[in-house]
Amino acid sequence: MTGDPTRPLHAPRAAAAGGPGLFITFEGGDGAGKTTQASLLEDWVRTRGRNVVRTREPGGTELGLRIREIVLHHRGHIDPRAEALLYAADRAHHIATSVRPAVARGDVVIQDRYLDSSVAYQGAGRVLDANDVRALSLWATDGLLPDLTVLLDLDPAAARRRLDAADKPFDRLEAEKEEFHARVREGFLSLAADEPGRFLVLDARAAPEELAARVRNAVAERLG
Repeated sequence: MTGDPTRPLHAPRAAAAGGPGLFITFEGGDGAGKTTQASLLEDWVRTRGRNVVRTREPGGTELGLRIREIVLHHRGHIDPRAEALLYAADRAHHIATSVRPAVARGDVVIQDRYLDSSVAYQGAGRVLDANDVRALSLWATDGLLPDLTVLLDLDPAAARRRLDAADKPFDRLEAEKEEFHARVREGFLSLAADEPGRFLVLDARAAPEELAARVRNAVAERLG
């Protein structure tokens, strides 16, 4: 499975799922504040009378929880290609059984991580071919891309300070060296540069409410 690095891969937006729903994803390095912003957005969308489905990858389904345990907490080495395939397997099942049906019902899906994380972490971070990783996820999801992807950008050193302050055990990816996380950050920024119409890039150092307001503005445009 290969891709032409000179040609960006385009795919249908969530509207292709067959309904008036919306598919929104939050991306960024560990410690960037994705969960906080997803929660604030969920609360706001509900005040507009829309049904919200909050989910995540990996682990948005019962099967996904088993895969999450492997990819984030397995003791010992996992080959980078095997890791990428595990994430793709979780994603294929999650989109088919949870996200597409929700969008078809007209729900607003707010998701923590999606295929851009695979391109950044397994592509840039693990130094696999980013086009191959992206093509794998597009095949696994039958070409589904979000209507909006919010990228919370944060320097890896600042992110590590946040994670240290949280005082909880690191998972396999959080425990990687700063050089790994620097590659991941550059991977995310490259993806955003390639698709400015889909991405909203925000400086994660800003106050949470300031970030939330900018996210709400972007979502309001898409909700109509």
